[in-house]
Amino acid sequence: MATRSVATVFGGSGFIGRYVVKRLAAEGHVVRVAVRDPEGALFLKPMGAVGQVVPLAANVTNAAAVARAVEGADLVVNLVGILAEHRPGDFARVQAEGAKAVAAASAAAGVKRLVQLSAIGADTASPSLYARSKGQGEQAVQAAFPAATILRPSIVFGPEDQFFNRFAAIAAISPVMPVIAGGTKFQPVYVGDVADAVMAALHRPEARGRIYELGGPTVYTFRELMAWILAQTRRRRRLVTVPGWLADLQAAVLEKLPGKLLTRDQLLLLTKDNVVGPGVLSLAELGIRATPVDLIVPQYLARFRPGGGTREVYAT
Repeated sequence: MATRSVATVFGGSGFIGRYVVKRLAAEGHVVRVAVRDPEGALFLKPMGAVGQVVPLAANVTNAAAVARAVEGADLVVNLVGILAEHRPGDFARVQAEGAKAVAAASAAAGVKRLVQLSAIGADTASPSLYARSKGQGEQAVQAAFPAATILRPSIVFGPEDQFFNRFAAIAAISPVMPVIAGGTKFQPVYVGDVADAVMAALHRPEARGRIYELGGPTVYTFRELMAWILAQTRRRRRLVTVPGWLADLQAAVLEKLPGKLLTRDQLLLLTKDNVVGPGVLSLAELGIRATPVDLIVPQYLARFRPGGGTREVYAT
């Protein structure tokens, strides 16, 4: 009797991970969801048949746990990433050393395909610890598993995102909409397109050893995105430019609070455009047509409108 292919997804219970797990299960793979908290990944089990989606404890900072998670796997996807450090050195431990551990264990286990999720702006010389660790992670993956495919998305949007939802929530309660580095450009990409890119990278022979940058069909400035969110949530708020010195002061305070709404490292990221570079491989080369923000985001931002989106409310 033939055995089913096994796919291990590190960070499979996260925002992007749930979409990748669903697609892998639909293809018939046994999906190991390698996460720090298996109990928190139980919601994924209905995405497959009984016993098909298997959450297991595997922190990427634990080499032995990583090795167990990839043993016998045909496909491995590493989606693990953090936006802020809880302890100094977390970026390096998770996004550089963790990526290296996954790639090295995958190579040792004879894994056929590996996909590493990085980010546009990954750069070992970046002043941002986040972007620097992403760049270090890419280098480590390429050294340990040369055939790995690396995907670099811009801001990812979808019903569970932490970008459009966060600023829509701010618009609902704040008398003004703060704008930091309003001229910085972004190219938001739909989470479903990112998941499709992961699947294409796993299956397309030409994707081996290549890097793809993933962006949507439209480039926006940060200020344009804030204005668009106000329009979608039907909130009349003044867009207020926050000077760099004040933003830095606010971040110094906020990064010490639970939730870390804004950090100084994130401010560094906001100083550099986050768009697909010229002449690089992108969604199109993976056979994917990018989904516009307008087609998806208004549906889940409706709950932030006056009245909760349950009735039409017109500004007076």
